Amino acid sequence: MSRSNSIAGTHTNSGAGFPSDVLLAVDRSARRRLREQLEQELRRAIQDGRIAAGTLLPPSRTLAADLDIARSVVVQAYAQLTADGYLEARRGSGTRVLPVTGVRRPAPPTGAPGRSATGFIGGLPDPALFPRTEWQRHYRAALASVPDRELGYPGPLGALALRQALAGYLGRVRGVVTTPDRMLVTTGFTQALVLLCRVQLARGVRAIAVEDPCFGFHRQAIERTGLRAVAVPVDEDGLDIARLAASGVGAVLVAPAHSYPAGAVLGAARRTALLDWARRHDGLVIEDDYDAEFRYDRAPLGALQGLAPEHVVYAGCASKTLTPALRLGWLAAPNQLVNELLTEKLFDDMGSGLLEQLALARFLDGGGFTRHLRRVRPVYRTRRDAALRALATSLPAAVPTGVAAGLHLCVRLPAGTDERRLVDTARDQGVFVEGAAWHWADPPAAPPSLVLGYGGLTETAIHRGLAVLGAVHETL
Repeated sequence: MSRSNSIAGTHTNSGAGFPSDVLLAVDRSARRRLREQLEQELRRAIQDGRIAAGTLLPPSRTLAADLDIARSVVVQAYAQLTADGYLEARRGSGTRVLPVTGVRRPAPPTGAPGRSATGFIGGLPDPALFPRTEWQRHYRAALASVPDRELGYPGPLGALALRQALAGYLGRVRGVVTTPDRMLVTTGFTQALVLLCRVQLARGVRAIAVEDPCFGFHRQAIERTGLRAVAVPVDEDGLDIARLAASGVGAVLVAPAHSYPAGAVLGAARRTALLDWARRHDGLVIEDDYDAEFRYDRAPLGALQGLAPEHVVYAGCASKTLTPALRLGWLAAPNQLVNELLTEKLFDDMGSGLLEQLALARFLDGGGFTRHLRRVRPVYRTRRDAALRALATSLPAAVPTGVAAGLHLCVRLPAGTDERRLVDTARDQGVFVEGAAWHWADPPAAPPSLVLGYGGLTETAIHRGLAVLGAVHETL
């Protein structure tokens, strides 16, 4: 049985209300799942401009009732469209439509399996896999048990319960050598990096080395603090330590377990050489351990920090393992930096949100975090495998790297490929993929590459999206 509804705009108190003349068709006789149908209907309406940017969508309960479908279907559809960049969800403000550049309903290229937009968002987990029920239980327990006297400013170091839980977990799982009084809770890795840069600047450091390529946003964040970011090449064995030593910098940002975006692992000899550099020059190593929990084809690689705790700052966050919506990160610092970092954090925001910290502490101590990782690792590995198979079929001349871990692939395109044109044309065809050039210090000289995030996509969506991408590549 097919059911098509026009949904009335009931939320018009702020911004644009949901237009009453938008038709959303849900066909129960079709083989596609209801969630996929609803996603496609909303996506097409946004692409066509029938639902304008800024429009406030109905609450999931309201839309589910109007379409006579389960609320979970609407919740999951909203979550996927949010991950794809079509919607923005804010607590207390509802779900709104985001602007989408240059969208229109495109004709599918020859061989395309459909017109449903697909977002290969690099390095992000699937929001549908967030353990809502268990997290809600821990959050409620934290709220119920926290004494009234602690409901003030949370303090710049962070909740003791979370720092204790993190110190224990990181020591067991990553080999981090630290204590709760050397842990500092942040709103994510980027804040940890900025705090460290400001401390280094105050200590007289003027330049910090970064991997080339590295996550472009981190390079920009460093330079906004007043430090100069010095690019040091990365090859298949990771950071070139000889080039680092010749750069004259006072600190280096490195992702030794899985560089971004190329995915190189810092080899054993270079790990030793990097720590020797730090000891000889009193340099600081900032270790970005952004996706060490997701390993598929290799043995665990312990944190660099455990080998030199007074020269390495270990930093991580919940964005890749749980969700970036939590805005929780952490760092384990050398003793000499703790007070200076505390001061910077105090003047930055006076401390991260207390209740989220207490919920995460319970989640870690109760084993929920470990269970979550055990549950999602096979899912992401299956999606990684699907991406590799689809690449081999649709873009056989492309070379994927960084495949052994993480939530993305770095895909080296055939020489002469116009990366920007491929990205723009694919976007017009409903496939959102990121060009890798901006992650290089000299983007015009970068080899044509893509960052292909697979974490938030089903196997079907991965194959569909890469088929479109391959068809687009053939036409260029």
